Amino acid sequence: MAFSQALKEQARVITPFDQDWAFNFGDAQGAEKVDFNQSEWRKLNVPHDWSIEGIYDKTNLTARGGGYLPSDIGWYRKIFNLDESFAKKKVTIEFDGVMANSEVWINGFYLGKRPYGYISFTYDLSKHLNFGKGKINVIAVKADNTVQPASRYYTGAGIYRHVRLVATEVVHIADWGVYITTPDVTAQKATVKVKTNVFNESGQSAQVTVETSVLDPAGKIVKTAQSKQNIAAGKNSAIDQDLVVTNPKLWNLETPELYRTLTKVTLNGKVIDDQLNTFGIRAFKFDAATGFWLNGKNFKLKGACLHHDGGAVGAAVPLSVWKFRLERLREVGVNAIRTAHNPVAPEFLDLCDQMGFLVMDETFDTWNSAKNNGEKGYNRFFTEWWERDTRDMVMRDRNHPSIVIYSVGNEIHDDLNSPEGFKKYKDQQDLVHQLDPSRPVTMALFRPANSKVYTNGFAETMDVVGQNYRENELVALHNQKPNLKVIGTENTHVIQQYLALRDNPFMAGQFLWTGFDYLGEADWPQITNGQGLFDRIGSWKQQSLQRQSWWSDKPVVHIVRKEDNAGAGAWINNWTPTDFDTYDDAKVAVYSNCEEVELFLNGKSLGSKPKPADDSPRLWDVTFEKGSIKAVGKNKGKVVSSEELKTSGLPAKIVLSVDKSKISNSWDDVAFVTAKIYDANGNICPNADQLIKFSISGSGIIDAVDNGNITSHEMYKATQRHAYQGVCMANIKGSAVGNIEVKASADGLDGASVKLEVINK
Repeated sequence: MAFSQALKEQARVITPFDQDWAFNFGDAQGAEKVDFNQSEWRKLNVPHDWSIEGIYDKTNLTARGGGYLPSDIGWYRKIFNLDESFAKKKVTIEFDGVMANSEVWINGFYLGKRPYGYISFTYDLSKHLNFGKGKINVIAVKADNTVQPASRYYTGAGIYRHVRLVATEVVHIADWGVYITTPDVTAQKATVKVKTNVFNESGQSAQVTVETSVLDPAGKIVKTAQSKQNIAAGKNSAIDQDLVVTNPKLWNLETPELYRTLTKVTLNGKVIDDQLNTFGIRAFKFDAATGFWLNGKNFKLKGACLHHDGGAVGAAVPLSVWKFRLERLREVGVNAIRTAHNPVAPEFLDLCDQMGFLVMDETFDTWNSAKNNGEKGYNRFFTEWWERDTRDMVMRDRNHPSIVIYSVGNEIHDDLNSPEGFKKYKDQQDLVHQLDPSRPVTMALFRPANSKVYTNGFAETMDVVGQNYRENELVALHNQKPNLKVIGTENTHVIQQYLALRDNPFMAGQFLWTGFDYLGEADWPQITNGQGLFDRIGSWKQQSLQRQSWWSDKPVVHIVRKEDNAGAGAWINNWTPTDFDTYDDAKVAVYSNCEEVELFLNGKSLGSKPKPADDSPRLWDVTFEKGSIKAVGKNKGKVVSSEELKTSGLPAKIVLSVDKSKISNSWDDVAFVTAKIYDANGNICPNADQLIKFSISGSGIIDAVDNGNITSHEMYKATQRHAYQGVCMANIKGSAVGNIEVKASADGLDGASVKLEVINK
């Protein structure tokens, strides 16, 4: 590839570097050398997760934690060209994440190793590049996932996030060198503080001018400041500027308004570097007595924890998958995300900024001590790497308005009752404060009463005390020490934990475990942890239906029944038992935030029930009858919400739906085609499990298929999938501008098709 001539038009040139890689599964001796023969390697684009392409096997070394998918070594190579105009530039490569233990070479020169697969990192290529027509450069990346089990949950493998090349002058803005805060905010005006770190890598001092402009959400420049600074050769210099914005549009959950700064560095009258950075104007705080506040408004963080995998796509998650998932979570009432338990892709945080979600940004799942399953993961590298990895995450993420708190650990097994344990936490907290003093730091404590951190003074060192589960202990701690700020960092779906948040003003929030089912942390034949509000394809579950009745601001009514006769089994949201002949005693619950709910069976009222004070479900004992069961919710005597479930007949047809009619030909854009099995009367068949075969024509590909079954061992990179509870899904990507038709068929069922259009991104 060759760089664009845009270098002549702008100072900093950022070129996507995802296209045209060569990949080899397994080790390849000498693959870092320029003259290595890669002709037999697979050609692909990154992001790429090769582990998700594999076959489930109980004997895979990843085992329970990694979800029984394969581990090994993977190599990537890319050949590219650079114009002569780059010879005097600083050229770096930026990886948003490589899983794991990555090593990188440029033209045979070893650049370094990065063990932590979740961290973003850069290498300077400048001294090892070839420039000019006909001269090639070869970058080689080795990702080594052979030491297993490396985690308690699925990690993925390979260059699974985006890559780019960046070209600047030798005097330039440092990596993540623009830091923006809004310390003073009112409706009338806001102070925007901008600290710009400029690095002079030339051989002589440089007198530079730093100009910072604030652009409002419409792109209009509303304020500009200039500062001059002399920077010695080989030195960094930080330039502080305060810009006052009048009548600011505040970033909040309802209207997440985003501003930008345009920073220009000028030397001898020429702009030598420029950078756009996005931020939001908002003020927030955690209060010991009243919890969380944003822009003067007090409310609860209604959070969910999310692992970094996207189900069928593994760790290489297109942005559309995250948007789909965040939209589902918002329907429940979720307004906050905990990045469990590691740095996420930067575009995930961009999306939270844009959609108005608050974020707890987390660094590590382990420090020095390993956890269960014989884990051989980050604990091996913590001592050497924690400072570098923490620094890079905070500096990369600190301009995101969505982030309101950092977490430096999850259920850490190091001895927090010792001076060494105190120091480990304090060192991390101090580093975060140094890099970003605008946000508090917590960690997710585990069984704190057992480890004595509530009595030995450890809790008092935390900006906000975070605890997983055992909510009564956290409530008791605050009652004993009301000056402490507290938050639930990991919580289950039961009513007692919900009430601990609802009934205690000092509880800033909770983060449910989890928002979506995630790969790994499951015992064979299960391959997915099923504790999510939603399954892998976004289907509603008992806990999401109930949580919506607790957290949503809209009127909600949902009907569930016990799966088995006489009240056994799980609560399920259908009126079609697997055995009509023996299913008689239907235990029915209605989840609702309405003042009154009336239940009807085949049009006959079974009575009305008022809303319980503790928001528990309303219960009925119902003698099962085929047909219809309907719940009607009323407020002040007026019907505001209802739900009806019907008994299905035999499966007759497939019905396809798609979440959008147009997609771009971008790696990050995906259309979700959902196949549902219905009877002849148009009722969903929740017990149907037919094998559905997808086919595609036109300008697209079937990228992955999935269902919500946590014991399914079918491959994701395929064109067919068994329905689960009557449903399965195909992920569709565009390959070129044009039209796509997706068809679905199954033996004995009427097929279906759906069309969509691929447009330029």
